[in-house]
Amino acid sequence: MATDPKPRRLKGHKATATCCIASVATPGLVATAAEDGCVCWFDMRCKEVIETMEVGKEAVTSLCFKPGNENVVYVSSGKEVKSFDVRLGSSCSWKALESFEYNKEEINQIACSSKASFLAAADDGGDIKIVDIRQQRIYKTLRADTGHTSICSSVQFLPWRPWEVITGGLDSKLVMWDFSKGRPNKIINFGLSDVNNGGEQCLNPAFVHAIAVPEISMLDISDKVCVVARGDGAVDVINIEAELDSVRSKGSTKPRKGSQSRSKNTDLEIQDQNRRNRLHLDYSSGGHTAAVSCVAFSLFGERGRFIISGGNDKLVKVWDWTRYLDAEQTSGSGDLLHLNIDHSKKVNWLCTTPGDVENLVVCDTTKVVKVYSVA
Repeated sequence: MATDPKPRRLKGHKATATCCIASVATPGLVATAAEDGCVCWFDMRCKEVIETMEVGKEAVTSLCFKPGNENVVYVSSGKEVKSFDVRLGSSCSWKALESFEYNKEEINQIACSSKASFLAAADDGGDIKIVDIRQQRIYKTLRADTGHTSICSSVQFLPWRPWEVITGGLDSKLVMWDFSKGRPNKIINFGLSDVNNGGEQCLNPAFVHAIAVPEISMLDISDKVCVVARGDGAVDVINIEAELDSVRSKGSTKPRKGSQSRSKNTDLEIQDQNRRNRLHLDYSSGGHTAAVSCVAFSLFGERGRFIISGGNDKLVKVWDWTRYLDAEQTSGSGDLLHLNIDHSKKVNWLCTTPGDVENLVVCDTTKVVKVYSVA
């Protein structure tokens, strides 16, 4: 695999770029957001920004398209989520179609369910608000006292489990929720030594900065997994179904009188199984040497074949993680790094496009967005 060493530069923002999304329905269409409170729209066939959407005075923290209708985009800024129809354009001064202000703290990420029924908003207080889009009302609050004990940094719906959502936070926890019941199905604490496969690799704690899950269309080559960007420089790939199966297995194991040692053995077996359910990509695998800020699945080529990660070490890495699956988990993680890009700036966010060229978009600590061609 090769990459263009000189990325294209997308100019339009007046402050640091925070996040980006790429259209699947319209290849080459990319939306970027920044601390200037604006969303810039770029068509890769053009040289300049094609439209600038002024959302508000506060920084835009997250973007997502409405599944099935990419004419509608959701934007989070401060404690508020707004939706816009991109077809209306600046002639209507970008008037919001809807506005949801249910979060009490600043929103870090938003996500929309695969059938566009629900919107999730994760905030600094550790809460996740689930909004019923069709009814335009709050559906459920996933509260910090049952899940996260610190900032909730990331959220994604599980497209193959319509009533479940997964979140990550700066308490080093990954939480799998049944949002219809408002309670966790499982909590993985990366701050505990038994879930750090390679041991601690740097002084930074294993905060969860970002997560990514595959789309339904990717499941032909992918397991039902979640990719985790960690503050200690590691990228973890978690087999969600195996993790949930282990919870059910532990729940069905009833200790009997005089079976204390057997119960301990069962716990050790479950811990060992959990390690086998997780692919750990760290510095020993050629990975990051500082906090990983973002992760994404590749949309180019064979969708979902690659995991892309960006970090505070100013590097972007492309992982051919399906080689791990093809080898039936016998090859280890040492030969999965497929490409290393020296970006020269700390990475805030990245996304991929379905195109053969200009298919990796990177937001960093500057106001200029960079686009690489990964072949």
